[in-house]
Amino acid sequence: MFSFFKRFKGSKTAEAPSDTSSDTSSVAQELVTPPSPPAQAPVTETPAAVAPATSTTPRAPAPALAAVEQGATPITPAPAPTPVAPPSAPPATDDTPRSATAGTTAPSAEPEHKGSAPSASGTIEIEGNIEIIPPPMVEPAAKKSWLTRLKTGLSKTSSSLTGIFIRTKIDEDLYEELETALLMSDAGIEATEFLLNALREKVRAQRLTDPQQVKTALRALLVELLQPLEKSLMLGQAQPLVMMIAGVNGAGKTTSIGKLAKHLQRFDQSVLLAAGDTFRAAAREQLTIWGERNNVTVVSQESGDPAAVIFDAVGAARARKIDVLMADTAGRLPTQLHLMEELRKVKRVIGKALDGAPHEVLLVIDANTGQNALAQVKAFDDALNLTGLIVTKLDGTAKGGILAAIARQRPVPVYFIGVGESVEDLQPFNAEEFSDALLGV
Repeated sequence: MFSFFKRFKGSKTAEAPSDTSSDTSSVAQELVTPPSPPAQAPVTETPAAVAPATSTTPRAPAPALAAVEQGATPITPAPAPTPVAPPSAPPATDDTPRSATAGTTAPSAEPEHKGSAPSASGTIEIEGNIEIIPPPMVEPAAKKSWLTRLKTGLSKTSSSLTGIFIRTKIDEDLYEELETALLMSDAGIEATEFLLNALREKVRAQRLTDPQQVKTALRALLVELLQPLEKSLMLGQAQPLVMMIAGVNGAGKTTSIGKLAKHLQRFDQSVLLAAGDTFRAAAREQLTIWGERNNVTVVSQESGDPAAVIFDAVGAARARKIDVLMADTAGRLPTQLHLMEELRKVKRVIGKALDGAPHEVLLVIDANTGQNALAQVKAFDDALNLTGLIVTKLDGTAKGGILAAIARQRPVPVYFIGVGESVEDLQPFNAEEFSDALLGV
């Protein structure tokens, strides 16, 4: 739960941009900078050791902290390397948007940490990767409060499931009631059948006779089903690390960007936001407000081309040696094929601005939409090749079973889940905690 991100120990030097895109037109950009921001935190530099990760990496659960517990000998950090001058921003041409004005001051690099002992900054090196152990920003009381809110948000499902296991015997009626409860929780037919068949087999193999033992067995099966969705967000894959954020209108996309920016800053990551949702009237203003709250610069243009805005933001991030660029995009329904094609265009243009970008393509889904959320995951994954999900609004009428359906039919990693409006309410997904909340354990 305390491992929000992982840092990839790869080259931080941005590559030269490839050919410019013919999909964009020349536009003027506006840098919305919050008033009197504090001095920029030093950019964490990690010497190159292994090849950068790509979005084509097979979806599998991250090693989490298990590798740390195997033990290693801590050694003293080496002296800081000499800062590398930033590459020049992409030149403007007749068919390429002009890059936004940006500074080129290169912050000093962080000392290299070797071994596997936590350093003063909370980093641990594990076989070429650096796993970031966050500062104590979630106190035990706050953690308990968050778990309580998660259980409250999933209380509709947990109450219906808990009542089933009060029975005195295990019979066919128990399985029928369990099937109904799982279907009502938005788990879907495929995930429900999978869980019930596995549960029947486990009850026979272990000769379980107590309904509470059946509940424990169901919890183990649910954790096993959801475990592949656990994955940490890798930092340091590139500089800047470009994250493209997609989702339908109303899913909480812009709000999630603001919360995620705050989390990244806690890991000494410099952040730049791109207001690529130029079609919604309030989207630019909403993202600007989040930028002011977090002292983060926002690249935006009123009624401009989304691809051109994000193209210029990539140039500005490269010139400023920004660690992470998060690009907001316009809300799109998966049934509007021509609008989904515009998202593909945005992704192509980002690739023109920086080779290999976007490095992360995240979809924000509203947990209250039930099986429609699964349809969104399938459509956006087919169009953009998603690397992760952010599931929001688990504090309302959400039933939670949709994650079981996603795990069974389209196992895209779930990076974060949200249970409220505050910044701390966006937390990493943990299969065991989620299963306990869903079953009322």
